[in-house]
Amino acid sequence: MKLRKVTAASAVVLALALSATACGSNDKKDGASGGGKKIAIGIKFDQPGLGQKTPQGYSGFDVDVAKYVAKKLGYNEDQIEWKESKSADRETMLQRGDVEFIAATYSITPEREKKVDFAGPYLLAHQDVLLRADETSIKSPSDLNNKKLCSVTGSTSAQNVHDRLAPKANLQQYPTYSACLSGLQNKAIDALTTDDSILAGYASQAQFKGKFKLGGFKMTNENYGIGVKKGSDLKAKINKALEEMVADGSWKKAVDANLGPANYKNEPAPKIGDIKS
Repeated sequence: MKLRKVTAASAVVLALALSATACGSNDKKDGASGGGKKIAIGIKFDQPGLGQKTPQGYSGFDVDVAKYVAKKLGYNEDQIEWKESKSADRETMLQRGDVEFIAATYSITPEREKKVDFAGPYLLAHQDVLLRADETSIKSPSDLNNKKLCSVTGSTSAQNVHDRLAPKANLQQYPTYSACLSGLQNKAIDALTTDDSILAGYASQAQFKGKFKLGGFKMTNENYGIGVKKGSDLKAKINKALEEMVADGSWKKAVDANLGPANYKNEPAPKIGDIKS
């Protein structure tokens, strides 16, 4: 009789343990279907105004877009696991499943579309130049001839300007955009070039307020999209979320809050699938 009681008690303990294990499995990421405990999202950690990691957390326009999309997918902000997505790593991160989606100044290009899918676009940016606020001699790309033009080491932006628009520009390569900004401020260089959204983000930093201006040259079209794994059903869900973000005014609010301080004149929100060449 005593043996039967012990056996029954053991069975109850075993059942409870199995139940707890089953419940615990719900804590894992569930493919962004909504209602899961975590969702991994890729952003830049070093682009002020767009995607930046700070002691206070994560901020920027791309971050705001990612939060909005995640919310529509069923995730609160505290359920987001932010992962740094450096430019060279983005396709690999998506293919390996390290993240569910990436919002990181990720321009949609035919070459990238062979490897991953894109929702969006959600922002139309352009290659531009950043100038000192009191600069009056540079009014068009051709005025960059014989000027010191800066971009980061390994970037193609400055070379594009040199090859296409200002063949006599004196190209300068600095290790970071922050270093270029310091050079621009102390007149070691005359102009900094990359996407206008990135330039606006850097110029919006408190320490640079009022010191720089965008040239407004719109030298290229950069269609920023949200990258997802090839064939993922998230593409359609994210597109719907982006449309809702524009419709309810959250998109414009995010642009103004993050890029407005640099007097960034944004293009209207692009229509889903409308890729400007």
